[in-house]
Amino acid sequence: MVTDLKTAPRAARRWITGRPRATDAALGGGLTLFDVATVVHRAPEPATWGVALWGAQTVPLLWRRTHPRLALAAMTVLYAAFQATSPIAGKVPGPFLLMLGVYALAGHVRARVSLPGAVLCLVSALTADALTGHWRQPPSLGSLEPISATTFVFFLGLAWTLGYGRRRIEADANRLRDLNRRLAAEQERNARQAVVAERARIARDLHDVVAHHVSAIAVQARAAEDVLATGPLPDTAVVEGVGLIARSADTALVEMRRLLGLLSFRDQRLAPEPSLGHLGPLLDTATAAGCRVTSWVEPGAESAPSPGMRVSAYRIVQEALTNVVKHAGPVGVRVTVRGDASRLIVEVVNGPAAPGHQPVPGSGRGLVGMRERVAAFDGELTAGVCEGGGWRLYAVLRARARAPRAAEVAV
Repeated sequence: MVTDLKTAPRAARRWITGRPRATDAALGGGLTLFDVATVVHRAPEPATWGVALWGAQTVPLLWRRTHPRLALAAMTVLYAAFQATSPIAGKVPGPFLLMLGVYALAGHVRARVSLPGAVLCLVSALTADALTGHWRQPPSLGSLEPISATTFVFFLGLAWTLGYGRRRIEADANRLRDLNRRLAAEQERNARQAVVAERARIARDLHDVVAHHVSAIAVQARAAEDVLATGPLPDTAVVEGVGLIARSADTALVEMRRLLGLLSFRDQRLAPEPSLGHLGPLLDTATAAGCRVTSWVEPGAESAPSPGMRVSAYRIVQEALTNVVKHAGPVGVRVTVRGDASRLIVEVVNGPAAPGHQPVPGSGRGLVGMRERVAAFDGELTAGVCEGGGWRLYAVLRARARAPRAAEVAV
């Protein structure tokens, strides 16, 4: 119930904001009915056309958003007409109705147009008062219809200032919303580019790993084919089968390179595939940047069942150390790699940022790339602030798909 009371004003504001025409109709119509009700039973009874002229002064407010200049002009003309004819004895219009028109003009039209319009309205109103002589009559105490020139200048100036301020606030709000939309679109585009770039790196690493083994299959199959073909008792069926293995390996290698053709390997010198045995240069680079690095790689981790898993673990450590240097500076870092036949665990923990270090702005692609690599092995990645104000990255890569949870099975 308390929550409903808190959200009710916000919901009402959204409802009103989403129906501007209905709001204008309620404002203009309501004020017209109110104005008519205040004069219809006066004594002596006013003429019908005088009541209509009095109430008509608020009718242009129906078009205060769509045609604010015409609305203010019509209100000014009706005000002057009422002043000139004085159809209702003792009834002199004040600046309140013109304030609404000036406020609407300043809130919906640029200042270089609304300010001259407000000044023209003020001059017209004062001229009408001067010609009819109303402004020379001092208002009575407690009157709600002040007609002095100073009062008109003050209230119409206040109305223009409020309308202009509202227009500036709305313009700033729209600009901020547009910037937020652009920023969200840019972040989404950067995230997509990060995914594409990291998948390209994964594909390149996959090529290095798979191409090596498929090439080895083809070489070994051809060697076996030669041995069987030149043996003392060559078996034609076996020779053809081994030859088929070699040709299939060649075909698989060609097709894989064709699928990964978006990566220009022709312009790259293929280096040995990175693995956990190559962590030394990464740690040396972080040490050269001022970090105090300690590492421990479990002996069984270097012989993880999947070469691709070892490459991904290497890339995760590489990206984690890069982030430490960029965001924390020269701090203490602990790198731990553990593993067995079923999974590989990478943990990188660093201390709080060094005093005076200015973090290098990042694009967020590194974390996206690490998530892509972990997801490729049905793993999990957690990264966040750890005890003491530092940062901890924990990644688990699995050699085989994990068993579905009970909830997943139920679904």
